[in-house]
Amino acid sequence: MGAEAQKYTLDQVEALELAPGAEQHNLEGWVPALASDDDLRRALETAFDYRGNVTLTLRSGELIEAYIFNRQDGATLADSYVQYFTPSAPEKRRVSYAEIARIEFTGKDCAAGKQWEDWVRKYNERKAAGEKGIALHPEALD
Repeated sequence: MGAEAQKYTLDQVEALELAPGAEQHNLEGWVPALASDDDLRRALETAFDYRGNVTLTLRSGELIEAYIFNRQDGATLADSYVQYFTPSAPEKRRVSYAEIARIEFTGKDCAAGKQWEDWVRKYNERKAAGEKGIALHPEALD
């Protein structure tokens, strides 16, 4: 005989869905020190996870305000790149890690202080109040 499926109550399922997430830190305004290639790689990984714009200063002196949405970490900095959008251009762009001299977390983190647990709590409060046709919707961005 096969193993029986584990049965959960609704409360147990909801408790599993509300497992704590990763702790987020306010990075707005942070300028990481880029003393090594590893420092740059870590900073760009953090920029990828950031929910706001960053300003990249290239070795050429060019400044790019960008929202980083993808990255490719290669064997060397020249083989690695980030993909980004800028507020003024709708098309995707990319820049090599080797071209980046400085990263500043300049944009507002649109999700700072907003947690899934808060959304669920608000939803449950509305549901308990008898509201019909409710759903979990994101809050409007400023």
